Amino acid sequence: MRRKLRKFGRLSAILASFAVYVPLHYLWKLFGARSPWPQRFLGFAGRRFGLRVRVEGTPLTSNVLYTPNHVSWLDILAVGGAVPAVFVTKAELEGVVMWASTLNDSVYIDRNMRSAVHGQASDLRSRLAEGRAVCLFPEGTTSGRLILPFRPSLFASLYPPLPGVMVQPVVLDFAHVDDAAWIGDEDYNLSVTRFLERPGRLDVTIRFLEPIDPAQAGDRKKLAAMARAAVIAGLPDSYRAIEDAAPAPAASVAAAGAV
Repeated sequence: MRRKLRKFGRLSAILASFAVYVPLHYLWKLFGARSPWPQRFLGFAGRRFGLRVRVEGTPLTSNVLYTPNHVSWLDILAVGGAVPAVFVTKAELEGVVMWASTLNDSVYIDRNMRSAVHGQASDLRSRLAEGRAVCLFPEGTTSGRLILPFRPSLFASLYPPLPGVMVQPVVLDFAHVDDAAWIGDEDYNLSVTRFLERPGRLDVTIRFLEPIDPAQAGDRKKLAAMARAAVIAGLPDSYRAIEDAAPAPAASVAAAGAV
């Protein structure tokens, strides 16, 4: 019963905050101002899901592409509550989730359509050219404590280099990574319920590392490799690069997640 009450209380608070923040978001948009409300909502929702976030390093807040490791769908709440980020996310979102994501000017991609990669990179480049802070999860799926290869395709959005635009590797370090991880066959709705009912806190440290100049990297593949190497170096030993670990089950590396 206590778990059910906890779930009801947390979910009610999230929905109530959404009902307050959405009109304020549209009001800011009406006057042509950049809205702070998506960031505030994501931060509030993250706390309701139990996240306790600590930020280390100095995040760039404009003209930047963040490239974090991808532990769980909770990563979006953690990063989005810490910085004013636009997210690169999967195109198959539907209904209210799609609408809410659109409020934050998300960039949508379909990894099943390789022919669309050029256009998707162009969309991402447009956000960066506007001076936005954009968050891309280059692994392409949630992977828990494993760090998968960073897919270089969308790093093409940085070439030719845009003046002043940097790539900032970001480390997401959960104190209890196996509790936070969303991999394998766990249903998304069951995962959401698990965190709504879970007692206590989930501590996560977000480390914003030294930015990388795409012009110095030279091309998208080298840039992706440099960003991944920086993330791996910034993680504790409890996380493992996939080439240093035993092969993961297919379901673990193919679980659907925000990309």
